[in-house]
Amino acid sequence: MGKRADQYLLRVTAGPDYDPSTHTLVHVNGPTSVPISSKHCTANVKIRIQNYRGLPHGSPSSSPYFSTESHTHDQYSIAFTVVPHTTLSGNDLVFGNDFDRPIKDRLPPGTEAAFKIVKWAIDPGLEGDFYSDKPHLYGPLLSSINVLRVGPIASRKAEAWEIPAHIHEDGIEEGGDGDGEEVRKDKTMPDTAAARKKYYLKEEKRKEWDFEKGRVYRGDFFNPYLDFNEFALKLPGFSLSVLGYLNEKEDTLRRVHDLRYVLKNKTTGDVFFVVVFTLVPKEDVDKEGEVPKPTPKETARGGKEEDSYQPKADDVD
Repeated sequence: MGKRADQYLLRVTAGPDYDPSTHTLVHVNGPTSVPISSKHCTANVKIRIQNYRGLPHGSPSSSPYFSTESHTHDQYSIAFTVVPHTTLSGNDLVFGNDFDRPIKDRLPPGTEAAFKIVKWAIDPGLEGDFYSDKPHLYGPLLSSINVLRVGPIASRKAEAWEIPAHIHEDGIEEGGDGDGEEVRKDKTMPDTAAARKKYYLKEEKRKEWDFEKGRVYRGDFFNPYLDFNEFALKLPGFSLSVLGYLNEKEDTLRRVHDLRYVLKNKTTGDVFFVVVFTLVPKEDVDKEGEVPKPTPKETARGGKEEDSYQPKADDVD
């Protein structure tokens, strides 16, 4: 029997590292963002998904964000604020997807065609390798992020950088705050998002930009192509559902399926933040919306097992 979208629930977590034990359950479409702090940055992340059906139970199915004129056709948004703790080159900071293990045996027919469409129609700066032992798809933040706003230097209390309260407003526009507008002009960053993305497709231009230590940067990544409601990729002239390619028999100890986004320094490997979208079979979710850990007997016989992250009561804002 074929898999249906309504057999799964979506769970979103975010944290400062790949380690799922460092992650917090994201309240999708909720009023709050997830604060993230590490030795590399201070950040927060806010996730919005249209027609959301997932965890925690009772989450809003949508957000006022999708009623605004510029987002009526979008399916999701990964919005963030980040304050780097060290200055790094604009050529080093990348955003995209990666995986811990090979996926080449599970790639559906049409994957290469889909990638060509994405590079041609959506983001020419993307580079990736789906067939390596650790597959990835990254784009330079300067040319890949839909909206980028440059802010002022953040205030600092003791050893912690503080993100200004106004950073938490819903929705952002291309531009700058405080002296961030002057920084853009001094570095000849184009005024519009479309012009900025095209401008920074050139490596030499990216190398002219620095993400400064202590400065506030806000970004919003969104598009109408990835439908989390149907778990399908819908590109111009091309549609692909991932459900038919989930192979739970091969993953007897792992019945969940992840899509991971990461903001990182490609040269050093330093991770700024990670967001994980996880498909969980409904039958594995209890009434409280948690995915119970297996007993030792279940694990030994290849029964149900969830990844190491378990939502906790104190994850709730």
